[in-house]
Amino acid sequence: MRLCQHYGGEPIKRRLSVNRPGAASGTAERLNASNIRRPPSRAHAPLDPTGVPVLYRSALSSWRSLSGLGILLGTLFFCAALTPTLVPRSAVAQGVLSGCAFAAGYGLGVLWRWLWRYLEIPEPSQQTRIPVNLVIELVCLALALFCLSQAAGWQNSIRALMDMEPVTSTHPLQVCLVALLSFVVLLALARLYRALSRWISRRSDRFLPRRVANVIGVALALLLFWSVATDLLGRLAFRALDASFAQYDALLEPEAEQPTSPLKTGSSASLLRWDELGRTGREYIGSAPTAEDIATISGREALEPIRVYVGLRAADTPEERAALALRELIRVDAFERSVLVLVTPTGTGWIDPAAMNSVEYLHHGDIASVALQYSYLNSPLSLLVESDYGTDVARALFSTVYDYWSSLPKDRRPRLYLHGLSLGAMHSERSAELYQMIGDPVDGALWSGPPFESRGWRAITEARNLGSPQWLPEFRDGAFVRFMNQHGLASPPGAEWGPMRLVYLQYASDPIVFFDYRTFYRRPDWTRSPRGPDVSPELRWFPVVTMLQLALDMIVTTPPPPGHGHVYAPRDYIEAWVAVTDVQDWPSESIERVKDHLTQEMAAASAAPSEEAAYENRGG
Repeated sequence: MRLCQHYGGEPIKRRLSVNRPGAASGTAERLNASNIRRPPSRAHAPLDPTGVPVLYRSALSSWRSLSGLGILLGTLFFCAALTPTLVPRSAVAQGVLSGCAFAAGYGLGVLWRWLWRYLEIPEPSQQTRIPVNLVIELVCLALALFCLSQAAGWQNSIRALMDMEPVTSTHPLQVCLVALLSFVVLLALARLYRALSRWISRRSDRFLPRRVANVIGVALALLLFWSVATDLLGRLAFRALDASFAQYDALLEPEAEQPTSPLKTGSSASLLRWDELGRTGREYIGSAPTAEDIATISGREALEPIRVYVGLRAADTPEERAALALRELIRVDAFERSVLVLVTPTGTGWIDPAAMNSVEYLHHGDIASVALQYSYLNSPLSLLVESDYGTDVARALFSTVYDYWSSLPKDRRPRLYLHGLSLGAMHSERSAELYQMIGDPVDGALWSGPPFESRGWRAITEARNLGSPQWLPEFRDGAFVRFMNQHGLASPPGAEWGPMRLVYLQYASDPIVFFDYRTFYRRPDWTRSPRGPDVSPELRWFPVVTMLQLALDMIVTTPPPPGHGHVYAPRDYIEAWVAVTDVQDWPSESIERVKDHLTQEMAAASAAPSEEAAYENRGG
């Protein structure tokens, strides 16, 4: 029987012929001919056994592995992320947000596909999925392009309310590139989690039922990722960054000259060294108005305001720094003044000059203030990673100063007030324990931009009077606590203040105030009608996406002008301090003059190039 089987693509009969005499030359000719017919070398594009380039097949496989439902949900989330929230965004911030939103939507689609397979519900065939996914992708592309074309108008709806210049474009190409990069990074992390989960499941499968092993793999991988994110990358990195910023701050040479007045912290007569105050401390001491500045505006005699600031490097523990602050207050006769304010700085140690200058002008310089630094990192980062970081410092200062103040005769001591901005407002609120001062309470407090983690603020807001909006609540009869924005105080008709006055100054467009983890699944009340005066009418609540928008608005935003977002204006500080400290000796025209002066001073200081300019570290 004739052999007709093939070996290596050639008949065996022909293969055997090379062993016959004279076959060598024929074989060489055939090899040369085959070399001539062979296509050009493609070393740069390796082929798989089917002749398809490996790179192309790998890309095709990756594309086919994507979930069609995930792409659809991801695109819907991407489009929702382009809508406005509370403050304007830059193109880079918008790209990061959109990429994270797309990843969240895609993850939900993948979760649904996994659940479908886990329940063993029949799936469409691959021949059906490929054209359906192609149609979905075309629809998603059209939807994304349409929403990108509307993004500039959505951003301008916020800018118009804040008197900002409109934008003509949101740079959609840059947004898409940053979004793609963000999505790829998150997708890689998700697939790393999946690989880890499967590896644990395979190891557990040796001695456990398969589904129990799968649950253990998912749970342990999640626990490991969460531990790394919160403990290693969160708290440990947070404290390492804080320590590195402390070292950097210690290396900075003071730009401002050391004060010569013995009333100034950091002078040669002071208990605190000028170089140990830190950048924000020197900025705070150096930005105080003089007695002459105050008298020029008020038309009355004025005193030099007393400011005391204790930096982190002054002593090792909060209690030691608080004791040092008290000794400095006693040295400069701070308890002989009419008003004493305990200030809790922001995360970076910054104190808003607009707040302190206002109250110092209103009291003609007959005022003293004291602050302790507790960190070098900004408030939004502290809030999201370790919100209690700094509470112990605020409590140490309050306890030390309050114990001394309460031991003084009531008719020979200053009125005592608390103040804080942002994270400082939260720590200041927590510093005064009710049981500690119930028999001899402080006179009041002004807390501006209280963060969403502020327990007292949250409890009062949730217990507000029926019908008052979340962004400007009214609480009971208004005798104890009132809320205020750029349009004034909110209080019931005929309300009278009690012996202690608490005021929360907040803007409806401040994301640090109105961020809430529950916006992941629940629409917040401040999005309902009536809305705040600087909240876009185009704002819409979307599950998952709105929480991501607010989180990014806290950390990376385009700074709004004073009077919006988290930038509190001197005009509003003045009205708030008038209410809290019961200022009555300023006529209305003089109040307006102070407002204009401090607004102009803020604009000039904000433009100063110095690292220790008064507003250089705003937002900390």
